[in-house]
Amino acid sequence: MMLRYPRWPIHSALVLASFVMLVPFYWVLKTSLTGDNIYAYPPSLLPRNPHLFFYVDVWYAIPFARYFLNSVIVSLIAVAGNVVFNAMAAYALTHGFRGKQLVLMLFLSCMMVPFQATIIPAYLITGRLGLLDSWLGLALPQCSTIICIFVFKASFDAVPRSLIDAARIDGLSEWRIIWHIMMPLSKSAIATNVILAFIWSWNNFLWPLIMTRSADMQTLPLGLARFLSYQEDTTGALYAFCIMVLAPGLLLFLLAQKEFIRGLTSGATKG
Repeated sequence: MMLRYPRWPIHSALVLASFVMLVPFYWVLKTSLTGDNIYAYPPSLLPRNPHLFFYVDVWYAIPFARYFLNSVIVSLIAVAGNVVFNAMAAYALTHGFRGKQLVLMLFLSCMMVPFQATIIPAYLITGRLGLLDSWLGLALPQCSTIICIFVFKASFDAVPRSLIDAARIDGLSEWRIIWHIMMPLSKSAIATNVILAFIWSWNNFLWPLIMTRSADMQTLPLGLARFLSYQEDTTGALYAFCIMVLAPGLLLFLLAQKEFIRGLTSGATKG
């Protein structure tokens, strides 16, 4: 007979750990609403006289709307590219072909190479394509990521091969098998790709810094650096800027967190 231990100690520990991790976010939000001195001692735990002045200051001090639009468009292009290209690559890796192990080893080895080591070739290729200082050029290096390819592969491997064989017998092409059979059965992998691609593209700083030549094509991370150069007392306004940048990614994660976690753990267990 198995002994059942109470779960409340584990739940209590998880709640406490969550509270500790949320404290910095709460502090940023409180400071953005009050502008309190973050070095004050003793610190005030509750916001006193909250207002939205710093959010208005961020909106008018720099072309925030333009930076926000650029980040949204670039992130959407990166998300679309990841879903399409990663799904096709993962579907190919689910089949047996000569050199498959070599391709997998090549993918794994490429994950060990930081983007900074390949940024010059990426810049030269983007320039030859005539995509410098453009939305597509900003999103191009992030239109496919190896981690997300393996997320799709783990999800596709869980689909019964008999289902794919039946689709081929019915006359479906490989392209239609991907989009009409594999993708509807891989919603968790799609959610994982969308969230990871969006966050990575949304927070990217180095590539837009090198790629953009005009202020109209800058994204929010570059806008933050520009905002810091304009302001002297930036504590409250800086935190307001951070909240405005973090909000879309947090909202997206909260809406799809269950599918995101399921997508990361797909293929982790067998049986």
